Parts: sequence; C-alpha cells; structure tokens
Amino acid sequence: MKAYKEYSMESWKIRSIIILIIVVIITPGRSQIDNDQTIIKAGTTAAQFLKIGVDARSSAMGNASVALPGDVSSIFWNPGGLANIKGIETQFTNSDWLAGMNFTYIGIAVNYPGIGVLGLSINQLKSPEEPVRTVSDPEGTGAYWDASDFALTLTLARRLSDRFSLGGNIKFIQQRIWHSRAQTIALDLGALFVTPFNNIRLGAAISNYGGDMQMDGRDLKISVDPDPFNQGTVEFVNALYETERFPLPLLFRVGLAGELFQTDLMRLSFGIDAIHPNDNLEAVNAGLEYALFETFFLRTGYANLFRDDSEEGLAFGGGLHYQLRNSSVALKIDYSYTDFSALGGIPRLSIGVAF
Repeated sequence: MKAYKEYSMESWKIRSIIILIIVVIITPGRSQIDNDQTIIKAGTTAAQFLKIGVDARSSAMGNASVALPGDVSSIFWNPGGLANIKGIETQFTNSDWLAGMNFTYIGIAVNYPGIGVLGLSINQLKSPEEPVRTVSDPEGTGAYWDASDFALTLTLARRLSDRFSLGGNIKFIQQRIWHSRAQTIALDLGALFVTPFNNIRLGAAISNYGGDMQMDGRDLKISVDPDPFNQGTVEFVNALYETERFPLPLLFRVGLAGELFQTDLMRLSFGIDAIHPNDNLEAVNAGLEYALFETFFLRTGYANLFRDDSEEGLAFGGGLHYQLRNSSVALKIDYSYTDFSALGGIPRLSIGVAF
C-alpha cells in the first residue's frame, strides 16, 4: 500500500509538471492576441542566420524539436539531446534559401564511453557574388563582392541518468560583407528529461548567449579633412566609420514530445515547443511524425503559431531511413518543404549516416 501511494504521488507530480509546461507553451501566444500594446524588437539583433533550422526532419515538423530524440541536429536545437547518440552519426543539409542565398549545415557526433558525446558542426549562409558598382562605374568596376554568415560549434553532451541528459555548446560566429566582418563567441545549454508518464520527453534549451557583434574592416576606412574651412599642413587623416554594436538573437525554447500511439508496426509522435526570443514576440511550434517500420516517415507541422505577421508557417515532408544488410550502418534521407508566404517556399534535403 505504501509503495502504491508513493507511485501515485510520483505520477501526480509528473502530471502536474507536464500540465504546467503545456500552460507555459500555450499562454504566451494567447496573451499576445489580446495585447495590442506589445512591443516588437524585430531588427534589433545580429546574426539572424542562427535562427535557421538546420535539418529537414525538424523543419518538416514546424521546428518543434527541443524535446525530440537526439540526432546530429540536436547540436542546434538542444545539445542535451545529443547524448542519445550511441555510436557515430553525421549529417549534411543543403538548401536554396531566400533571396538567392544558399544554406549549408554539416554535423558529426561521436559517443566516447566515459566522456559523453562530442559534436562538431558548421552552418553557413552565403550570398552569390555580385559585381561592385559605383556612381562612376554603374556597370561594374570589374570586382565582385559577396556576403556570408558562419558558425562553428563544439558540443559536449552527457547522460546523467537513464532519463536525464545535459549538453552544452561553445561556438564561434562570424558575419562578413566583402572585406568587413564581425565576430564573437557564444554558448548554448540544453537539457532533456524522459518522464515515467508514457515516456513523454521534456526539453529546454537556451541558445546564443554571447557577446555583441560590430562590423570592422578595410571597407569602413575613409579619408577626412579635419578642417575643410582652413588651410594647413594636414590635408586629410585616415578614419573609420563607427558602426553600431548589436546583440545576438538569444532564444529560449521549452517543449514536450511523445507518442500518441506506438506499435511494432507504426508510430505517431508529436512535438510542441514554446519559443521566447529577445528580438520578437513569443510563439509556438507544433508538429507530427508518422513512422512505418521506423523506415518510412511522413511529417507535418506549423511554425510561429500565435505570432502575427510571420512569414514562416506550414511545413511538411518525409524521410527514408535504411539499415544496410549485414551491417550496422544506417542511411538517413529526409526532405521538407516550408511555406514562407509571400517569400515563396523553402525545400530542404538532409542526408545522414549512422554507424
């Protein structure tokens, strides 16, 4: 009887925590609907490419990924989930992004017994080359310019118990426009907990906690006459344009994920995240994943629920995970398509290998 009471009390606590998180997830969006005085801080942070989802599976589920079982993309979504990797996994994602740009993500994670899972990833957003045009040379000077955003991330994740894992990132971030650049260091921290209640997973992560970014470089150099109204021995002095400093897009994610039903044949999983950024309104991401034999996958989701004037919204996709015969090697191919309203749609293709 005592054991039964302890189990009931524990079950009640777990249910209470889950209900509280659901309330936290749903409340921000609803509060914005009734509040016409909400201040939007859009355009106040640098390195916006750090918000781009790095893999097709998560983007097909509306970016509801903070509590999903870990793969290499967990480096981006929740480094705590990376601790679920048992061997070696790699992932490559490529996508034609908005305005003719290209987005690339490369990640690898290795499980070292006694240490944890070590991860390394690179994500880059790059614009095509364009001719340099001036007032005197409107057709081009013969030189070409481009712009690129780059992040290199190192990750360590560990299982602290059979149900709780913790992970952290340190990353180098750089933005470059022709010969000028800004760079800084940032940290991420994430946790994943598998509850005893139907194995529902709770995830939380804070991303991009770091220094401000300020552009610097030879393109900002100018020659200035310090006293244009008087004659003197100093014709001009070299100077630099002083650019503004901008913070990183700090993100806090908290979410739930679990199975609506699961058999030996099929599975239907859900994910729901609440997003609290420092440069926009709160929002909710939600998604579903249907799996057949854990080989064929269909997914759909919706990003930025309850956020007005958001371009990113409905998403869908699928995948094929194939185990090579007489081998421990698994090939993973995932595809997604995300609707960006007036900006068009964005397809993503991810290819991964697990050993």
